[in-house]
Amino acid sequence: MAIDRRLRVNEIFHSVQGEGTRAGVRCVFVRLTGCHLRCTWCDTEYAFHEGAWMTLDEIVTQVRDYNCPTVELTGGEPLLQPGAFPLLTQLADAFESVLLETSGAVSIAEVDPRVVRIVDIKCPGSGEVERNHWPNIELLTPRDEIKFVIADRDDYEWAKDVLARHDLPKRCPVILAPVYGALAPLDLTNWVLADRLDVRIGLQLHKLIWEPDTRGV
Repeated sequence: MAIDRRLRVNEIFHSVQGEGTRAGVRCVFVRLTGCHLRCTWCDTEYAFHEGAWMTLDEIVTQVRDYNCPTVELTGGEPLLQPGAFPLLTQLADAFESVLLETSGAVSIAEVDPRVVRIVDIKCPGSGEVERNHWPNIELLTPRDEIKFVIADRDDYEWAKDVLARHDLPKRCPVILAPVYGALAPLDLTNWVLADRLDVRIGLQLHKLIWEPDTRGV
């Protein structure tokens, strides 16, 4: 079987979107195995190695069983596997809304244009700031999203500088999300209000509904 016709899948589950502009929307998540980053605040380390091989057709069939119009491909870093690109196209053929959650450390140039790209920009507090693939910014459209995960005030100031240099709020929605348990949402909100930033505060809704370390939600 061609290498791009199968993927190592960590989990497929039905939940609500926990982050971004679609927070609260019913969604099927396809989490792929593997990541080349080791962010200090990562909450899905189990996806680094655990998983089983599935064909693209098997994945799409399992997603269809949930009868849900929205599906998200996530990880780990899903774009490390060559089969992620044809899977995204196959999902876009079959479902109303297809999202991609990516670390921002891999080029999104070959992603099907029907897919909403949710691209992280790694702040210094992640320990992976040098891995940002900056050309991705020029590929983003108003239907895509940018996310900064903020660990502290230094991360916030760094993100604010990136926002200004690249005029990001005029490119697509920008979400600033506090690291769960490390930065108080109130502090981040107060900073955003004081600086009058045109961004959204993003909380991890699934961690408010379920216990924070619950898997498959």
